This record gives sequence, C-alpha cells and structure tokens, in this order.
Amino acid sequence: MKKIIITGGAGFIGSHVVRRFVKTYPEYQIINLDKLTYAGNLMNLKDVEQAANYRFVKGDIVDAAFIDELFATEQPDAVIHLAAESHVDRSISNPTEFVMTNVLGTVNLLNAARKHWADRYDKTRFYHVSTDEVYGALAMGSGMFTEETPYDPHSPYSASKASSDHFVRAYHDTYGIDAVISNCSNNYGSHHFPEKLIPLAIHNIKNNKPIPVYGKGENVRDWLWVEDHARAIDVIFHQAKAGETYNIGGHNEWKNIDLIRLLCQIMDRKLGRAEGESAKLISFVTDRAGHDLRYAIDAAKLKNELGWEPSLQFEEGLEKTVDWYLSNEDWLSEVTSGHYQAYYQEQYAKR
Repeated sequence: MKKIIITGGAGFIGSHVVRRFVKTYPEYQIINLDKLTYAGNLMNLKDVEQAANYRFVKGDIVDAAFIDELFATEQPDAVIHLAAESHVDRSISNPTEFVMTNVLGTVNLLNAARKHWADRYDKTRFYHVSTDEVYGALAMGSGMFTEETPYDPHSPYSASKASSDHFVRAYHDTYGIDAVISNCSNNYGSHHFPEKLIPLAIHNIKNNKPIPVYGKGENVRDWLWVEDHARAIDVIFHQAKAGETYNIGGHNEWKNIDLIRLLCQIMDRKLGRAEGESAKLISFVTDRAGHDLRYAIDAAKLKNELGWEPSLQFEEGLEKTVDWYLSNEDWLSEVTSGHYQAYYQEQYAKR
C-alpha cells in the first residue's frame, strides 16, 4: 500500500489533487499536510474528510524538525509537493516569507526524503509542483515556454519557485532521489481563494463591486481547468521517468480584459442582468510592479509522451466555474469573512 504525503492539500490546486487521489486510489493512504494559512481551507475537502484512506496533519514545512519526525513516523513512499506561497502581490510586499516557505520548506522536505529514503530511492518518488512563471515573460506573437526554456523569473514569487525547482533537480542529480517536476499555467475552477482574478471577479460582480484590472488588461495568460491539472499530476506521478520535467498548459491564451469581459457576459446571463451591466464594474488600476506581459505553455511533451491533454474548452470550464461559485455561496461567504480559518485553527489547536 502506497502512503503519499500531499503538501498544501487544503489549498486550491492541492485540494483537487487530494480529492482525486483519495477517490481514485482507495488502496493508497493519503496524508494531507497543510499549515492552514489564509489560503488553506479544509472546507475544500468536506466530501473526503471521512474517507478511510485520508488523514489530515497540520504542520509547517519550514519546521525541519517536524518534517523529519513526520517522515520517521509515517514512512511515506512518496511526496507530492504543492505547499507554497503563490500570490505575486503578497511576494512583492513580503518576499522573505516566500523564500522561507517556497525555498527552505522545499529543502526541508528534500532533506527528509534523502535521510529516510536513502536505502529505497527506487521505490519512492518526490514530485514537485511548480509554475510557468519561472520562465519569465514572452513577447506578443512569439513562441511558447517549453521544458528547455531558460529560467528568467521576474517577481519574488517566481524567483522563489525557480530556486525550489533548482534544488529538486540538484537533489536528484547529487543524491539520486527519484524526483519529477511539473510547471503549470494559470489554473481556474472551484475552491479558488478569491484574491485571484477569476474568483475575485465573480465575487465582485455578484456583489456589484468594482472589478480591478491591472494596467489596460493587456497581459496574456494561458488558462487551465484545475481538474485537468490534477489529472495531469496523476499521470506524471505514475508514469514519468525520474528526473523528468513536464509543462502543463491549456493552449488557451486570453488577455485579462477579454477574459473579464467574457466573465461579465456569463454573469449577466446567470444573474438575469441586462447585457453589459456587469461590464460597467470593470475598473482599471495601477499596474503591478514587474508585471510579466505574456505566459504561454507548450504541453506537447506531456501529450506525446504520457498521453495527457486538456478535457475542457475554456468557455465550458468558465461556465462550470461560475455555476459552482453561484451554487456555493456559503463557501464563498466563509472564505471572504475569514470564519473558515478561525474554525479550523481552533479545531486543530485542540489536537
């Protein structure tokens, strides 16, 4: 029986990965390790929290002694590492926090893996989940990021993720740890913390609040439905060769302003508003410092070698996303009020 630690499993992408592994592989034991910061929400996993093969552990990957003890006690066969500080704006305000979690936290996990897996590297796996932002920015009309694109991070967030990627590769090359990495484009879907563009816009449109759009909204991102990302992680975890890197993307580039206008149209229809009503809420704000113009992922390697490709067109995925948020107003209310965090922090403080 495999025992897998999934770090950051209470977050947006992490909760979808935990859910997929718990439900798809009942023979695996899934340990969800999360610090429960503002973006960690166990309400995201209400549907699996009673599953026999699921367990939550509250802890901080920055605490090296805790991580070492967790490995010694649990003897996991694999780690799928998603725990990270990820919001670029927060990294600009507090870069040190991103260095601690994203770099030092990753190294702590690698050190524990090196120590406790030394005699069974061939039977273990360290899967590091990263971002396309490590590659820097692309010009309009140019090519896409491939696995061979040189790293060129422009924000404290992307610099911290680039550093963690390098450490994972170094531990594979130096110590022989079975490690794989994936770099993914922007995700969207259910359970997304509403500081990010799409859930923030949905929340603000619903409540007739301004929709903040950086600069002129000309920045381009490649968008991927989060459940397709979880499926890609599943495929890479089980099929990739040690030392490999795979880009994960939707081949789905949208300017921010075009995405928001499409979202406004969908929300007008869903809320029974006159066409164009929600678009009046669009508010252009001062651009983010060091804002990368364009990201675009070439996921051909993942398709050609492992057979993965996106399952949804963006318009269909966005409809599903809007429907989820409108049908889960309690979740959104708990998150925006902060009540979810106080409740779960209190529950786990007692354990």
